[in-house]
Amino acid sequence: MQLNNSKILVIGGAGFIGSFVVAELLKEDVAEVIVYDNFARGKKEYLSESLKDPRCKMFPIGGDIREIDILNKAMEGVDYVISLAAMWLLHCKDFPRTAFDVNIAGTFNILEACVKNNVKKLIWSSSASVYGDAVELPMTESHPFNNKNFYGASKIAGEAMATAFNDRYGLKVIGLRYMNVYGPHQDQTAAYTGVVPIMLNKIDANEAPTINGDGTQAYDFIYVEDVARCNVQALKSEVDFGMYNVGTEVQTSIKELCDLILKLKNSDLKVTYKSYSADDARALVQNRIGSAVKAEKELGFKYKYTLEEGLNKLIAWRNENKA
Repeated sequence: MQLNNSKILVIGGAGFIGSFVVAELLKEDVAEVIVYDNFARGKKEYLSESLKDPRCKMFPIGGDIREIDILNKAMEGVDYVISLAAMWLLHCKDFPRTAFDVNIAGTFNILEACVKNNVKKLIWSSSASVYGDAVELPMTESHPFNNKNFYGASKIAGEAMATAFNDRYGLKVIGLRYMNVYGPHQDQTAAYTGVVPIMLNKIDANEAPTINGDGTQAYDFIYVEDVARCNVQALKSEVDFGMYNVGTEVQTSIKELCDLILKLKNSDLKVTYKSYSADDARALVQNRIGSAVKAEKELGFKYKYTLEEGLNKLIAWRNENKA
């Protein structure tokens, strides 16, 4: 499917992944890319290059998925929607009621507005958190839902609602279950940031990076530009409905990740280890590596950047933006 002369709304388009999705869409022959964002985590500066393109516009009157009338207004005349808006995992842990309002009720609002405005297709961000800890590796899309946290629960609810909207109204929806995404525009300093920025911040401060547990817990790390490309390929695909892993199928332990970052930073700091708190241990996912077969076969997506290549790009971006 071609996107020629299409009008696309990117919800959460000023955020970590969303800003890269916007840039990727502008490589296509689209008529207009509209960014809808409440800037809870997104930043207009992440769109500085994209906004130089006259086809890229900010929706001028807000951008919260809880504001139904404004959301409907933003979708008027839109051909396609890509939604990346969500409260993140640890936010959901601390603020479960708001997580419900944003991730569950907000997703319903998006689905409903897509139907009302005759949107041709929705690409929606799910998460590998739906799986919880691995029963088998790599985890295929038929892996059971073993999630135990609020964030994963909200994504399971979103997938179920997408299924219902597809069945009831024929809404075309593709849900993307991201593995561990890292890269530029990820929050580098906040309390809720990810493991990669935390390690880099420690090393830049000349402090020994700390690993919780023994470091054998392993994940599937995927660079943000690959994730953005997958969103666009899913939109262009002939698939009308489905849920897909977005990952590399490469298993990397936290110890291996830390050693690689230390090498790339030319650091001789020594790793320290500490025990998990009882709260963290209860919610810990020890292994999560996603099968990449279905996404490659049906969406034509395969990751481009190795972990080392992606980390080098992230480190270069951090060095350019230290101020």
